[in-house]
Amino acid sequence: STPIINPPQSAILGMHNIVERPVAVDGKVEIRPIMYVALSYDHRIVDGKESVSFLYLVKELLEKPELMLFGGKEPNEVLLGL
Repeated sequence: STPIINPPQSAILGMHNIVERPVAVDGKVEIRPIMYVALSYDHRIVDGKESVSFLYLVKELLEKPELMLFGGKEPNEVLLGL
């Protein structure tokens, strides 16, 4: 489903539940957890390029939460000072 913007909102991020789905990985079908993410926004306020960049960042942070926790550095580098 698509999230609906309500005034005075300029954008809304919708996150669906995580469901196991078949996906292609290296030419093979594997079952992986998948979550759909949708962004609705007012095109008069938000440019499409920035919205795609934002969604890509959300995707990266959800797939690799250590980027949020360790500021983009490797966990060993931060925790062990390596």
